[in-house]
Amino acid sequence: MKAIILAAGLGTRLRPLTNTKPKALVEVAGVPLLEIVLKRLIAAGVTEVIINLHHFPEQIRDFVHSKSDFGLRVEFSHEKDRLLDTGGGLQQAAHFFDDGAPFYLHNVDIVSDFDLRAMLAAHMSEPRLVTLAVNQRETARYFIFDADLTLCGWKSLKTGVVKNARAPKGNSLDLAFAGVHVISPEIFALLRERGSFSIVDSYLRLAAQGETIKAYRIDGFEWRDVGKLSELS
Repeated sequence: MKAIILAAGLGTRLRPLTNTKPKALVEVAGVPLLEIVLKRLIAAGVTEVIINLHHFPEQIRDFVHSKSDFGLRVEFSHEKDRLLDTGGGLQQAAHFFDDGAPFYLHNVDIVSDFDLRAMLAAHMSEPRLVTLAVNQRETARYFIFDADLTLCGWKSLKTGVVKNARAPKGNSLDLAFAGVHVISPEIFALLRERGSFSIVDSYLRLAAQGETIKAYRIDGFEWRDVGKLSELS
């Protein structure tokens, strides 16, 4: 089982902590975020990981190597010249996912206790391109799903922008993204975007073209986005 951890961001919401270290090495209860995520993935059966880098990349490399790579096969995808955003970061790491199997994409600043294995099982229970962990909570942006939890669109409460991918079957439901994906490798042949781009825009385009992208609800589980100072306390 393989995974990609998105750890390249500047961590602007965690300043001044990230003035001298990458977001991935900011600690929660004395443990770096990257270590928390890696141990979660290992418990879910992951044996190979690629980590994208940009901000203080050598600190992340040195940390992982100091832990004997956590017993994993580890590669790094260095976004040297510019941040590639979620879509570009995934696309640059495409070579890593060469075994034809679904994989996890996990944001480094998400701390949770929901069952990653169960999410993978849901993904593999039917033909689908992507499964997105979601929950019902107040946020500024929402994915829009229909009655069978298939992606229909996205909206921002802050800007009022609504992006529709297709008409919902039955009533629609707004759910907040929880920072974890399971992705089938067929996605790489379908990504036509290049450079720095959001994977959300790709998902909406692909949903509009008939690809199946589903929600996996994690309501009731512990979940925190610790990419901002207010969530570290």
